[in-house]
Amino acid sequence: MKSPESPEQTSAIGRRDFMKIGAGGAGALMTALPAAAAADEPSQAWWEAHPGKAGAGKPVSIDLHTHWSPTPYTKALADLGRPIENPYPLDYDLAKRIEWMDEHGAQVHCLTLSGAMPWQWTSSEQAARLATIINDAGIEAHIAHPDRFLVGVELPIRDPKLALVELNRVAGKPGVRAVHLPDAMERHDYLFDPQFADVFSRIEELGYPILFHQMDEVVNAYGGELAAGPRYLNSGLDAAIQHTIIASKLVVTGTLDRHPKLEIVLPHGGGAFPYLAGRVDHFINHFNGPEFKPTFQLAMPFKNYLRRFHYDYLIYYPEAFHFLAGLVGTDRIVVGTDLFAAKDVQYPNQVLDQFKLSPADRDRILKGNASRLLHL
Repeated sequence: MKSPESPEQTSAIGRRDFMKIGAGGAGALMTALPAAAAADEPSQAWWEAHPGKAGAGKPVSIDLHTHWSPTPYTKALADLGRPIENPYPLDYDLAKRIEWMDEHGAQVHCLTLSGAMPWQWTSSEQAARLATIINDAGIEAHIAHPDRFLVGVELPIRDPKLALVELNRVAGKPGVRAVHLPDAMERHDYLFDPQFADVFSRIEELGYPILFHQMDEVVNAYGGELAAGPRYLNSGLDAAIQHTIIASKLVVTGTLDRHPKLEIVLPHGGGAFPYLAGRVDHFINHFNGPEFKPTFQLAMPFKNYLRRFHYDYLIYYPEAFHFLAGLVGTDRIVVGTDLFAAKDVQYPNQVLDQFKLSPADRDRILKGNASRLLHL
């Protein structure tokens, strides 16, 4: 599944355009997009996207934000006294999942745990065992269905040494193409602990992109009880907050400069990060006093780091998609549906129909960018 062409060679909004336009050019970038979001044209939220009379068409897209709970893993959770209540069949029944994918136009799912990943409540040894179980199940799923499933490796993050052992154990095995990590755990930026540096280095060496995701439960949310309350507010707000914080810190700590080949995919359109990046930039560069300066001298302007990330398109409003594409370019956007958690993006390809994208840009978002990231 080789991507036929380099995104930078054909993107309507590529790296060279971004660099040429510079810090003042967001408006100019927006004019390069089709005018599908004009006020006199209808807009369609993601959950409303459905195929026309022609149907969903053949499976095409590569989805980098899907979840599962294979049977060996759910059994192991039950043995630890934490059974999954009312598991959704498509989370573990691969035959039914493939049938769903065929009917909805999805060619490949990259399999990862949901926000209910167990790292916060397990011991280091329990976490290492669970990671082995889930990763081996993913490898088996790929071997059984090599054209449909890829593996986002799960790591026991409480102990960076054990995380590195598991990463090395599965490196290069069939279907292993990415690493799945939570933004934070227990409101702690474990990613920036000195002990985790070796994990970053190894991920970079292997060429695996990091697929980030938030962990459930108030104890793991930066906003704590402030964002808690009705589940819809907790789920809707906490993810955006956590992605924004972790993306900003990956820049200002110098992590991205120390790991120049590290690829990162932010879910949910990057949360609020694309929208608030200008504010972070302003506070870094226009406020006096050492407390407003990053502890690391950045190698380039803050805005340029926006293109060090990829973003899944799970932002629901077409106007938000236009903003994201104008800010970072279509060559930095991938499909991400959160299936089968929110279960509201039923037709991932049809989400793009309203934007009147060029065939090259549409192909790039649906599969080309993901193919490049995953080295397919």
